[in-house]
Amino acid sequence: MALDMVMEPDYMRDPRKHHFSPYMENGGTSIAIAGDDFVMIASDTRLTRGFNILSREQEKVLPLTANTMMASSGCWADVLTLSKVLKDRITMYSHEHNETMPTTAVAQMLSTMLYWRRFFPYYVSNILAGLDEQGKGVVYHYDPVGHMEQLAFSATGASVAQIQPLLDNQAGALNMKDTTPPKITRDLARQLIHDAFISAAERDINTGDGVIVHTITKEGKTEETIKLRRD
Repeated sequence: MALDMVMEPDYMRDPRKHHFSPYMENGGTSIAIAGDDFVMIASDTRLTRGFNILSREQEKVLPLTANTMMASSGCWADVLTLSKVLKDRITMYSHEHNETMPTTAVAQMLSTMLYWRRFFPYYVSNILAGLDEQGKGVVYHYDPVGHMEQLAFSATGASVAQIQPLLDNQAGALNMKDTTPPKITRDLARQLIHDAFISAAERDINTGDGVIVHTITKEGKTEETIKLRRD
């Protein structure tokens, strides 16, 4: 048998894998903490792509209504698309019913929108925070396909593995013997958010530059910027 008959064809000698993904991880970390009459939601301002910093001043907390805000991180293209569609539906609701959509309704609608795209999901981590009909702070945590959970505090995004255990310990007193959870005040919530982001910026290159903290109360919204390390 001739040698060229047993050798592999040329196209099999140099196999190449052609890979395409419609998703991109652009970093970002978010935290929300709810109290009896307020809710704080914060996110860092660094937008990344691998080891490249695309922006140091990118706001990731998006206003939806007077009492509701959403923090999103992950694939920034999907964040922009999701937020645009969500705002459009909130506007349609207000035109049809002549009233602002309450936070609980926005939370359920976001869950439905994410589940509707479950076979080609938005590559986004979301936290929705606001005041409910009684003026109490509420936080909703989502996975990319729409599973929703109401919590007193939550973290999501690039540094969730560092931040969530800190919140569980300090805000929830979880896995601590003979310890009751502290009363969540505005000062405590702000301090926890500050400490969590400072710690995350020391360990995660996808979190940094700054944090914008939004506080929602029945009197309105306030905003504060906290600086983080920029390297």
